[in-house]
Amino acid sequence: MEKTAKPTSKKKLIDETIIISMYMDYVLNSNQEPKNVFVFCKECKITETEFYTFFSSLDALRQEIWLKFFENALETMEKEEAYEGYSDKNKLLTLYFTLFEVFGLNRSFILFSLKDNKDVLKNLKSLKNLRSYFKSYVSNLLENGNSEIRQKASSVINPVLSEGAWIQFLFVLKFWLDDTSKAFESTDILIEKSVNTVVDLLDTKPLESLFDLGKFLWKEKME
Repeated sequence: MEKTAKPTSKKKLIDETIIISMYMDYVLNSNQEPKNVFVFCKECKITETEFYTFFSSLDALRQEIWLKFFENALETMEKEEAYEGYSDKNKLLTLYFTLFEVFGLNRSFILFSLKDNKDVLKNLKSLKNLRSYFKSYVSNLLENGNSEIRQKASSVINPVLSEGAWIQFLFVLKFWLDDTSKAFESTDILIEKSVNTVVDLLDTKPLESLFDLGKFLWKEKME
């Protein structure tokens, strides 16, 4: 009588998404970052070869996580039928709101990465890819948008504007990290006022928006 072959358990195929999920779980469960790739792979029961197939280092992995957040936000935005018809201002608003919704789904990890982790240089390095793609998105709005922003910005250097938008984004991100309002309502208000200010700064009457933004920030800090 022939012996029945025992079914062999197939090893789960590893891809970059699975490795990212493993890393985020590792960080949140242990409340610390892995010391090196060897330790991470051993703990997660994958080989270093599998890790290096997708990432050159833990730094590269951390950068990719933030880029994935951005890509997920863009994918969500572009699924909206009305998105292509949005004004440049509304596209920028939609990016902010959608991106911070994605951040909200991963708030524990982000708090650990940016707030609990005191290594400022490492934190900024992790945002390197996000910075590049965020600035590229803003640049494309300026160059190819519905002319609302593009016409006003025609005499202004594009890289300066996109870098300014990035600095503003970091400001909103820092505010969100410290926001204790219900459903982060204060961050939503700040996003609207900040994007209005960026657009109006390209106009001839920016002071009203700047004053409105200043009043909001003062009120938040004083209450």
